[in-house]
Amino acid sequence: MTKAEETTAAEKKTVKKSAGKAEPKRTLEELFAELEAVTAELEVQELPLEEAFSKYRRGMELLKECNAAVDTVEKELQILEEA
Repeated sequence: MTKAEETTAAEKKTVKKSAGKAEPKRTLEELFAELEAVTAELEVQELPLEEAFSKYRRGMELLKECNAAVDTVEKELQILEEA
């Protein structure tokens, strides 16, 4: 099995695990760090198309999580400002 196939297999296992169980919430900093790492890999490495697409998909999932976390903080701030 090539390195690209191993990476793809590991990512698929991660997706299956996250679909079945609720993962503990990660901090916004942790999400941003992983998103930054995925982005760096896509920018620097010449990856096979399937692996690049898989990393892009993971990056988009992380971006959605980051946006949700920021939205939650903004809502909490609005509540505090109204009090």
